Amino acid sequence: MNLPESKGQSSDTEGAAGPTRCLLVLLPSFAPVDVSSVTSALYAANRHAGLSLFEWKTTSENAGLMTAPNGLTFNVEEALSEPHRDDWTFVFGGDGYETDASKKVIAWLRRADRIGATLLSIGGATATLAAAGLLNGRSVSVHWMQRAAMADAYPNLEVLSSIFTVERRSVSCAGGAATLDMMLELISKHHGQDLAIGVADRLICSASRTADYDQTISVQRRAGVRHDKLSDAIKIMQEHIEDPLSPSDVAALVGISTRQLERLFSRYLNSSPKSYYLKQRLERSRALLQQTNMRVIDVAIACGFTSASHFSKVYRRQYGTTPYLEKGVGSSS
Repeated sequence: MNLPESKGQSSDTEGAAGPTRCLLVLLPSFAPVDVSSVTSALYAANRHAGLSLFEWKTTSENAGLMTAPNGLTFNVEEALSEPHRDDWTFVFGGDGYETDASKKVIAWLRRADRIGATLLSIGGATATLAAAGLLNGRSVSVHWMQRAAMADAYPNLEVLSSIFTVERRSVSCAGGAATLDMMLELISKHHGQDLAIGVADRLICSASRTADYDQTISVQRRAGVRHDKLSDAIKIMQEHIEDPLSPSDVAALVGISTRQLERLFSRYLNSSPKSYYLKQRLERSRALLQQTNMRVIDVAIACGFTSASHFSKVYRRQYGTTPYLEKGVGSSS
């Protein structure tokens, strides 16, 4: 991890250079829970250490009161000013895959990147950094509901399902509860594990998660059992949405017979492999329909359907509506 060097790692002094400065950049769709998680962790770190290890301020395109989508109002301390290389620059977005940042904010982020600042994107802010061209070729963590749309919109990114990702001069986080996990990781790396544990205890976070944790509950936990072959089969299905495999192909890749595969799905998921696979493909298609501007036929192809008519038929059976109505367009789309 190549974040700015901490200014206060000593256990008994702040260090001559003073506390690490954190700039909290709020985009219009910011989620208050993410901002609160960051500031709560920084505040708890200062309290537990008995030192001013961190200082922070909020900023946005304009200073003054700023209302989040959920109705909570924040007081933005100042408008964006010249970025600083050594700041921890947090950028907070919402739950969409399209950026709501203005051209002025995009230009500011590009300037911050040019001077070598470390950008930490939370929630939908990762889409803003991608739109600004600052994440090309990188791995990023985004909210699981945004993954399909982000992967389609930015094919040059590796879109992960992990709760957060740390790369050179950039950190991306899915948001929500994962924001606190990310903060504990950063505090541990820059001020030691003892401080991170102290912060976790103060915030009653008994078991912080590392970057390799998946956002959604695993198949094993959903089924209440652990079965590696079942998990492997589902992972293979998820990796072959566009080019779906037959149950016999999946079974062969897992190393069991087709009949054994059918028994596993029936016993633990109360479904056949074919039905489960189809549901996964339809869930992906629904995300693409709701979150992207892709045509219905393109969504169908991306999810392994050979014709729009067949896709529409199975989609209606699953969701009670057609993919055209899901997008709010006529059936000729």
